[in-house]
Amino acid sequence: MKLRADSKRLSRRAFVQESILAAMAAQAGSGRLLAEPAAGSATRVSPNERLSVAVLGVRGRGQDHAQAYASRSDCTVSYLCDPDREVGQSFLDAFAAKFGYRPKFVTDLREIYADASVDAVSIATPNHWHALAAVWAIQAGKHVYVEKPVSHNISEGRRIVQAARKYGKICQGGTQRRSQAVFRDARALVEKIGPVRVVRCVMYRPRKPIGPPGDYPVPPSVDYNLWAGPAPMAKITRRSFHYDWHWFWDFGNGEIGNNCVHAVDTARIIVPMPNLGKSVLCYGGRLGFHDAAETPNTQVSIHDLGEQTLVQEVRNFPTPPAYLGGVVLVVGQDGYVATSMGNRVARFDRNGKEIESITGSGGDHFGNFVEAVKAGKPEMLNADIEEVHVSSAFTHLANISYRLGHTADHASLQTALGKILCNEDALATLEEIESHLRENGVDLSAEPLTLGRLLAVDSAKEQFPSDAEANALLTRQYRDPFVVPSADDL
Repeated sequence: MKLRADSKRLSRRAFVQESILAAMAAQAGSGRLLAEPAAGSATRVSPNERLSVAVLGVRGRGQDHAQAYASRSDCTVSYLCDPDREVGQSFLDAFAAKFGYRPKFVTDLREIYADASVDAVSIATPNHWHALAAVWAIQAGKHVYVEKPVSHNISEGRRIVQAARKYGKICQGGTQRRSQAVFRDARALVEKIGPVRVVRCVMYRPRKPIGPPGDYPVPPSVDYNLWAGPAPMAKITRRSFHYDWHWFWDFGNGEIGNNCVHAVDTARIIVPMPNLGKSVLCYGGRLGFHDAAETPNTQVSIHDLGEQTLVQEVRNFPTPPAYLGGVVLVVGQDGYVATSMGNRVARFDRNGKEIESITGSGGDHFGNFVEAVKAGKPEMLNADIEEVHVSSAFTHLANISYRLGHTADHASLQTALGKILCNEDALATLEEIESHLRENGVDLSAEPLTLGRLLAVDSAKEQFPSDAEANALLTRQYRDPFVVPSADDL
């Protein structure tokens, strides 16, 4: 939030009141302020008390959130929130039939933040709302569970981390595989394959075109101002208002941010990758679909981490499984470790022969969050917000490189990939991608791939040295009053 030029610096209490409650005329008229959390403290909840939890976004994943909390004896779902009144009321009825009580339903999350009785907020909104909803909740004294990717851009993710630390609130990222012990156990397998050279993260998920671009109406049950929030209230060019926002830059982050973030986060559990590395180069395109969407349906991102290379790869056309079935494939000097999207991890020798495997059961990620809140111990979290911020940021880096790119022929792609520093056989991967596209009917002479910009990365600052155009994509232009605060204004 920017201060007015003629204003003195706002106190924290005044800032929270102005930034969250400005549009709440009734609340403002009563003079009621939000409870102000003590910085550096985490609220402890008596084991005999029930946590009051509000769930934001209940069309899809949020229904899982609500049911997970309601199934626990130590939680009550006190609010359901969705800017689509029809969606919200429909789920409210289903929830009441299953659990025997009716949470309060609201369309504006600020009503929840004004209620001091709410202990925690669980966020399953579209991506463009994740960070602002989290930061506002933390400033209002709530603990937060926020779905992946935890942010719409890199700057937003860091703001959530800073807010959680400043206000002493517990914040869990929604990458559930961090609550599965098998992936922590997999570190022992990695130690047996020698120095790690490459970590490959893939998301092969067949999808279909979303339909032609047009000028489509906002569903009458949707409060579009509240739905858009920080994003522009542009005309709707997609046929399906819900879900297909994933494939537009204003709201989503494409398949790499939607699902490949799970693979990246899993990889970072298994192999230490504490920062964003030295550089990124991405290529790909939205090829063959000829639809309204903007984000790639085919994408490869190569990250130089120094001694290691991280590769992300997305395919939305039908394709055979990845090598050794590895959604995450760790390439060592003496063999491989591969994980599926399930709960099995296997070690292979250099010829791809399986040597050993380990399995585990699914962990209770929501339960881990609840127990950490009850204990007042952020260190209990399996997916602390900073870890999931870094995983999310890798996908944002890929998209920034891609969005600054230009179409390129095969020779230009070969030249660019041949120059980058990496342990990946980047030219072989390019050949595989081009073959994959041709097999799915894409004429690369008519629809060439996009070669992204090679970007140097300053991991400590989470910026791009001497590249103003790339740095501009670290954040976004916000629509007042839905503004993610700067670090100074938290």
